[in-house]
Amino acid sequence: MHDGAESETPDDQVVVRKRRKGIYILPNLFTLAALFGGFYAIVMAINGRFDLAAVGVFCAMVLDSLDGRVARMTNTQSAFGEQMDSLSDMVSFGAAPALISYVWALKSLGRWGWIAAFVYCACAALRLARFNVNTAVVDKRYFQGLPSPAAAALVAGFIWLLTENGLTGTGAIEAGRFVWSVPWLMFCLALYAGLTMVTNVPFYSFKDVQMKKSVPFAVIVAIVLLIAIINIDPPTVLFGVFVAYGLSGYVIYAWRKAKGLQTSVVSTSTEEPDERGLHK
Repeated sequence: MHDGAESETPDDQVVVRKRRKGIYILPNLFTLAALFGGFYAIVMAINGRFDLAAVGVFCAMVLDSLDGRVARMTNTQSAFGEQMDSLSDMVSFGAAPALISYVWALKSLGRWGWIAAFVYCACAALRLARFNVNTAVVDKRYFQGLPSPAAAALVAGFIWLLTENGLTGTGAIEAGRFVWSVPWLMFCLALYAGLTMVTNVPFYSFKDVQMKKSVPFAVIVAIVLLIAIINIDPPTVLFGVFVAYGLSGYVIYAWRKAKGLQTSVVSTSTEEPDERGLHK
């Protein structure tokens, strides 16, 4: 019997299927390549090739800077990509520099050596966790604390520079009447890089630089000159650049303090859990 309305046949019914969630290939390829750079650095350190280990960290840093930009340019951002990026950063810029520095120099200091390596690794984990929590409340122009890729570049750059100059991790640097122990210099640098990651010192992020906007011709010339200068002596130039960047945050902090400006780049969060203790 019919009650006045025609019954629908299976062919007439509209079947709504949920779109399967997938993984974007392009940005995650860069992330995986960055992860491979960190893994490669660890393997090279175990094999005693500390120059290649340092190069692996720097390659991971370049690839890590590209995955986010590629995702935004191709509109392929995803929660999976964000989590993958954080895990890759922990390996490439947390575990890898800590292990490389330990095998190269800190091992000779006994317990002090592995303590310094652990402090660096732990601070990298804390910095990445805080970054994920405070993403929505941080001034995009600045990083809260030294970013982990820059901290890794300090550690790896120091190892690369000394290795290229024929110094070992158990040697010493003679400067006039002073003799500096390489293991203790590595100890101080690892602690500085690690602890600076978890401070509230502001470091310029370069995120307000618009890549899609046109720039004067002089800017292109300056970039070419910078590339040429780096190629003259990559270990020295790159280490010098990251030393300057690693100190720049404290200069910005001191300048803001002297001007009476707010030194923290984080506003107070009203979301749960309460993160106010991290913002002071």
